[in-house]
Order: sequence, then structure tokens, then C-alpha cells
Amino acid sequence: MRLLQTLALAVITLTIIGCSNSSTKNSNKTQAILDMKRATDFHSFSKPSEAVVNHLEWDAKVNFDSRIIDATATYSISTSNDAERIILDIRELDIKSLRVDGNEASYEIGEERPFIGSPLSINITPESKEVSITYSTQPGADALLWVEGDNPFLFTQSQAILARTWIPCQDSPGVRFTYNANVEVPNNLMALMSAENPTEKTENGVYEFKMTQPIPSYLMALAVGDVEFRSVGEHTGVYATPDLIDAAEYEFAEMENLLVAAEGLYGKYSWERYDLLVLPAAFPFGGMENPRLTFATPTIIAGDRSLVSLVAHELAHSWSGNLVTNSTWDDFWLNEGFTVYFEQRIMEAVYGREISEMLACLSYQGLVDEVDEIMDLNPNDTHLRLHLKDRNPDDGMTAIAYDKGYMFLRMLEETVGRDTFDDFLKTYFSKHAFRVMDTDNFIAYMNANLLITDELKEATKTIEWIDGKGLPSNCPVVKSDRIEAVDNAVKTWTAGTLSTDSLGWENWLYQERYRFLTNLGDEVTLAQITDLNDSYNISSTGNNEVLFAWLEQAIRKQHTDSYPRLEEFLVNVGRRKFLTPLYRAMLETDQTNMAVDIYKKARKNYHSVATATMDELLQINE
Repeated sequence: MRLLQTLALAVITLTIIGCSNSSTKNSNKTQAILDMKRATDFHSFSKPSEAVVNHLEWDAKVNFDSRIIDATATYSISTSNDAERIILDIRELDIKSLRVDGNEASYEIGEERPFIGSPLSINITPESKEVSITYSTQPGADALLWVEGDNPFLFTQSQAILARTWIPCQDSPGVRFTYNANVEVPNNLMALMSAENPTEKTENGVYEFKMTQPIPSYLMALAVGDVEFRSVGEHTGVYATPDLIDAAEYEFAEMENLLVAAEGLYGKYSWERYDLLVLPAAFPFGGMENPRLTFATPTIIAGDRSLVSLVAHELAHSWSGNLVTNSTWDDFWLNEGFTVYFEQRIMEAVYGREISEMLACLSYQGLVDEVDEIMDLNPNDTHLRLHLKDRNPDDGMTAIAYDKGYMFLRMLEETVGRDTFDDFLKTYFSKHAFRVMDTDNFIAYMNANLLITDELKEATKTIEWIDGKGLPSNCPVVKSDRIEAVDNAVKTWTAGTLSTDSLGWENWLYQERYRFLTNLGDEVTLAQITDLNDSYNISSTGNNEVLFAWLEQAIRKQHTDSYPRLEEFLVNVGRRKFLTPLYRAMLETDQTNMAVDIYKKARKNYHSVATATMDELLQINE
């Protein structure tokens, strides 16, 4: 009982949010306000314990010529007994007018802070029920990427704190709301959102959307383009441009199997449909878990369904992240660590343990390498619980949250047994559905419901994992016989005792090829990698993970024959995971001029999430 009371105070339980009736939405004196006792979100100006949004009506017009969205955001709100204001986060929005309960209202825009933006403070009373803001975005809004040319496209990327650049909102993962939207776009294009979506274009370019489940602002998403829809299962389908729709339909044909496997592990899918949109290559991430509609990079279309683990990852977010959400960005590991663990379990269920362990082995090696790198820069950033005050929350999007978080959960599974751990996770997701969680409350819940003996608590070394540097001594070491065989091949081939045509490359899975290329050390010669490419034509592969690994080797060994392919790749692909290592490799091999020249050509094709990283890396001032 004591634990439950603690959780009730510490975790946002906005009961008003999960209901659709108007009396719930407009209730002024709600227990939800009293329960807004949570960790401070240093990345939001909002004070939801005073007044909180719970439903959004969004009317918008998308203008490709001006690269502006003109919109009105109308929020139903709940207030505390002494509420005098409601604060929304904005960044470079042009506020046209503002009303409270239909009447013009006074407001104040506070001082702008770097990457945080400004507080929009609106005067209200405890009886206020509705706030309406008419505004326009800026052409350079960081959340928006406008793809120009013969095939115009617009997409948003709101995570972590970019929703405030296209919608005034309480831009904190701890605040959830439902929404309806009415969006007007050019009538030759289709609009899609993280909501119930159309499957065909309308004649007038007007689209209506409904999201009945409460979501945080970072999961607000909009895409506009010439796309088509194909069903691939009872609850699953894909959207893509006409030139990619056939390939996408084939590549993601097994999405329904992934969904069934996920439900078999941790309970019913709570979002009705799971669809996927293939975005232009400028998308800065592999995928984004927007509810009902995952945004995905076209770089995962390999032609052989070999990169579907990314789909498993984004699907897993439907439980970890979307259903149970990190309270603040300091608790990001509760989102991504759980998701990587769930992803591995889905992959094992559908494709077998051999495949999932190869993926886990790659994850482990990547983690070890990144921990070593971060320890040299800022050892505190290797904690699972981060401390990102006065920093961009994107700084926390490293292998620590993802892979150290995964290893912590894998260690728990190995300690208590898989069946016990599965029962724990299934109950955890169900009990905290549509709520938020922070690290302290997760530890309390875990200690009360999983690590129920002192022996178990001691064995897991939880605090060392959460607040300790590096990797604890009880970190699982993941092994794969197939990966071990590849590592042996690396040693013998680089030593010259194994010929290139005897590697077995043609029979390797992509994970093995990737491992081989990423494990080549300084001792490998230009002659060897030239022979490798001559034998297997790696620079022409359709698997972008393998191509990326090859291009990094080509840079480091100055395999100039691959440089045209390198430039083509960097100009057309905006995925930050690929960009950062490739540009860094050029800097580290005294090829800075080439890096800058390529970047100047490519920059306009990258999302602001990517350019922010690349500008700093290359010391470019735009």
C-alpha cells in the first residue's frame, strides 16, 4: 500500500487524458492536477501542476511555397485551484492571436534560451477551460524538413524538444494529451499524422485526423507528400512514394508477424493499427516511433528484408516509450533500453536465437566502444540516469541509453529467469499504460515486484548500473558462434594467412559482413581492401549498413576509387548514424577539405538534427 501511494504521487496519472467525454476534458478540479508531483523537467517551461493541457484541436494549412504552416491550436485544459497562468513552450513561432474561453486574452513571451526556446505565459483563472493560439511557423523551423523539387515532401521530427518549433505545447514527455486535426495540403499530396490515417488522397487536399490515445508532444508527427498505401496484414501497412512502394511492400511484408510476436510477449497492442511510412533519405534517424505510424529511413530497404530489426525496434516502442514514457529526458534509458531489449526478443521469436544473438553481439561491441569514447570525454555520461540540465537532450541519445539499458535488462533476465522477468514486464506495461515513469520509481517498483530478496538486490548491483560510470562487473558478455568465426576470419585475413576468395563472404549474412568490416584494424592495408572490393563489389551493395561500414574503411585507407560513391551517399542520405562516423573519419585522416566540400553540397538535404551535429563537428558556422 505504501509503494502504491508513492507511485500515485510520483507518476503522472492523468486520468482525464484517457477519457473522451467533454466533462472529463474540461474538468477544472481534477485529481490529475494534484498528482503532478514529478521530477522537474529542465527542458520545458511548462508547469503542469498549475495548469495542464489534455486535448488538442489543431487546424492547419501547409504552404510549400513559403515553407510555413499556418495553424490554430486549441487546447482543453485542467487547472489547479489557484491557477493564474498556463505556460506553453514555443520556439520561433509567430503568435498571431490568443483566446481563453473564446475571449481575447493577455499573454507574455519570455526570454529565449538556446535550443529551449521561450515560455508562452497565458493569463487564465481556475475556471478557464480552453486556450486557443493562432500562429505561424518559421521557414527554418528545426522540426520541419521541406524537400523541394519535382517531388515535394514535408516531414516533422519532434523528438526530443522540437515539437515547440511547429506547435505551441507543453513540450515535456511527462505531459500527455489526445488530439484531433484538420490539415489542408496541396491537392496532389497526401497528409499523414501520428493518428488514424487515410489510405487514399482526397480531392480537395483536406485531411482529418483523430488520436484517441494520449501521447506526449514529442510523438506529434506530420508528413505530407505524394505517397501510396499498401496493406501487408490485418493491422499493418506501408506508405511510400510511387517509386518505392513496391520495394517497401516487399521489404516490410512481415510486419504483421512482428506485431503478433510482440503481443505474444508483453500483451495487447494498444494503438489499433501499426503502419510504416518510408520517408525521403534526408530523415536523420533510422526510424521514429510515432504512434500508429512509424517514420522510417529508406536506407533500411535492402531488397532482402535483412534490416527489419529496425521495424522490430520501432514496434517495440509501442509499449516502451509510447505506452510507458520516460518522465524527463534524464530518464531516456527507460524508453530506449527497454525497447532494445524488446526488439531482441521480437527478433528471437520471429527469426530465431542465432539471428538475435548476432544482433546483440553487435550491440554489445558498439556499447563497449562508445563507453570507452565517452569515458575519455565525460565519464558521467555513461550513467543510465543522465543529468542533462542546461544541455541539449539530444546529448543523451547515445549507446548508453540504448545498449547499456538493454544490458541492464538482460542482466535482470539472466538473474531472475526469463519466465519471471517476462511476467514482470508484462505487468509493468499493463499497470503503467499511458503513464510516465522515472528512474527512482522504476527502481522502487522493481524492488517490490521483481528483486524481492536482499540476495537478488545485491546480485543485480542496480545503483552501480544506474548511477555508476562505465559498465558494471556483472554486465552480460554476449557471444555468437557466427560472429566469433568472423572475428577469426578478420585476424587470419589481415595477417595474410587467409585468402580473400576463401573468406566465405558470399554466404555471410549482413551482420557478419558488417562485423568483418567494422573490426578491421589499422593493420589492414589499402591493397587488401582493394582486393576485397574487387572480389565482392562491396561499394555497390544495396545493404546500407554494409555500405556504410565499407565507406568508412575506404576513407581510412584512402581507397579513392570509392570516393564518388562516398560523395553520392553523403549527399543523398541524411541519417546521422552514418554521417557522423564518415565525416569524422575524413577529419581524422587529414581529408578535411574533402569533408567540407561534400558537406557544403549535402547540407541543404539534411534535417536540422543532423546539421546541428555536423556543423559542430566540421566547425561550420551557418
